Amino acid sequence: MVEFKINGKKVQAEKGEILLDVAKREGHEIPTLCHHEKLGSDGRCRLCVVEIHRGSRRRFVASCLYPVENGIDVYTDSRDVLLIRKTILELLLARCPGSDTIKNLASQYGVFDVRYTKDTDKGKCILCGQCIRACESIVGVSALCMSGKGPEKKVTTPFDEPSEVCIGCGACAVICPTGHIYIEDKDGYRTIWRKKFELARCPKCNRFHAPIEQLEFISKKTGVDMEELLICQNCK
Repeated sequence: MVEFKINGKKVQAEKGEILLDVAKREGHEIPTLCHHEKLGSDGRCRLCVVEIHRGSRRRFVASCLYPVENGIDVYTDSRDVLLIRKTILELLLARCPGSDTIKNLASQYGVFDVRYTKDTDKGKCILCGQCIRACESIVGVSALCMSGKGPEKKVTTPFDEPSEVCIGCGACAVICPTGHIYIEDKDGYRTIWRKKFELARCPKCNRFHAPIEQLEFISKKTGVDMEELLICQNCK
């Protein structure tokens, strides 16, 4: 076991556990936009920053990536930690001024205005990468990627073309923390990433419920017959 302190309180954790997980388990609230319990984190948003003391040495680290250590003192809401989070939220507001998620989180820290020029071309994307990781690790198709460098970097499909491997499942839209990814179900079709998918109609209730390509993908992976998959969850 590893022993250390969080905000002055002694805690224990298993060796190899990540600081963010332990802090949350102990009841300490730490904001994050890029961490997911099923996907882990790339430490992109940096909102989960905490202050760590070891003797006279002081550091600021991303708690979603930092493994617990014996003897450290962790502070989740010190004055400097709060200042760093406010600065990060101000930058995020400048990047995505239309994101209600970021505006709500920023307001919790007293950030309402930004000193920086607001972007008008980034939508609500903060480059957290969760959609890419979900597509690859959970769905298993790798239809998304990062493209470009510096301020031109964005999440997209290869070559900005409709992806041949995308199955229209919408997992990327569900996991996106800011609501950036556009998905529309209308008139028996789903549109996502500039690609249109025909939706399957349940033979029992006649309701559209999932892209046919997604059901075919599941059938191929699991061996479940398509006739069974065509029945929606409400009718099973």
